[in-house]
Amino acid sequence: MQPDIQISGSMNLGLGCVCRPVCWPFGSLLDSRHCVFALTLLTLLMQVVVEANSWWSLAMNPLLIPEAYIIGAQPLCSQLVGLSQGQKKLCQLYQDHMQYIGEGAKTGIRECQYQFRQRRWNCSTVDNSSVFGRVMQIGSRETAFTYAISAAGVVNAVSRACREGELSSCGCSRAARPKDLPRDWLWGGCGDNLNYGYRFSKEFVDAREREKSYPKTSYENARLLMNLHNNEAGRRTVSDLAHVSCKCHGVSGSCSLKTCWLQLADFRKVGDALKEKYDSAAAMKLNSRGKLVQMNSKFNAPTSHDLVYIESSPDYCLKNQSTGSLGTVGRLCNKTSEGMDGCELMCCGRGYDQYKAQIVERCHCKFHWCCYVKCKRCTKIVDQFVCK
Repeated sequence: MQPDIQISGSMNLGLGCVCRPVCWPFGSLLDSRHCVFALTLLTLLMQVVVEANSWWSLAMNPLLIPEAYIIGAQPLCSQLVGLSQGQKKLCQLYQDHMQYIGEGAKTGIRECQYQFRQRRWNCSTVDNSSVFGRVMQIGSRETAFTYAISAAGVVNAVSRACREGELSSCGCSRAARPKDLPRDWLWGGCGDNLNYGYRFSKEFVDAREREKSYPKTSYENARLLMNLHNNEAGRRTVSDLAHVSCKCHGVSGSCSLKTCWLQLADFRKVGDALKEKYDSAAAMKLNSRGKLVQMNSKFNAPTSHDLVYIESSPDYCLKNQSTGSLGTVGRLCNKTSEGMDGCELMCCGRGYDQYKAQIVERCHCKFHWCCYVKCKRCTKIVDQFVCK
């Protein structure tokens, strides 16, 4: 949405000119052209800032008060930073879901930071509105992973909120009984409602892209298709890893009877699976019909379960405001490792500094009957290595 800019009297744009009322003297035509250019540039910059905001911001500014979700309380949704118009409408209809969308985004961000903790780009958050900053404006592998893991986080959070009875429009899973389940085992219990979580995540997370329209051969359309593909890959990864969980019944634990239900996998497994897909992500380009096709046709075409990207990753070695790279100066590295966390690769050949650090950890833990573990806190001095 393009912001309205009103000019009354004189306004200093901070761009080296002052715009005056429309009735400029004829001799000031050149100045007026400069100011019109400056206004256009400022408008575009403001639009970029608006577009940079994301629903991910719900993870940074979570809504934790259920009482805030009152039917028809539109001000709540209109005040949430980063929602598109379609997402605001869904917010008004499903206000009790917003807390769990925020929790899903937070789960995705935490998993992203875990998976990339030993990489030059470590999924750092930079502010509360765009969350990851300008680096997400590049259609890279890292952006692909971030979109996938956050969409997966929403599926995970909403599906479990349904099971726990936290949402008014869903409950326990109604998934069909698996055909290979033994006949004498009961299918029931209260499983994670994957079907509802999947559908709601698709509706909410994809809303921003689906309400846009670009020329079919434009970069913007390529990026839109990339985002939608990776959102879907994240959701399908959660679905693929869901499994049947069972509980035994019977005298003295004889397990003569079992009750089974659908359960989502631990989210770490989702993160691990998506990290593997990140490593094998497919480079794509737009064809003349406005469809994403693989850059190198020698490889197998990616499926809807795989990650895709359209641009090479920026240089994450040095800080760069234009790309959003934070650089690796000051990052901890492992002196003995030859991997990405090793000082040679992490520090990009710049070298590293060594210093002593004092850390506190649990030690001398003992089990006490019944039933807790009590530990002491011990301090020790360790060597740490930091990139120059």
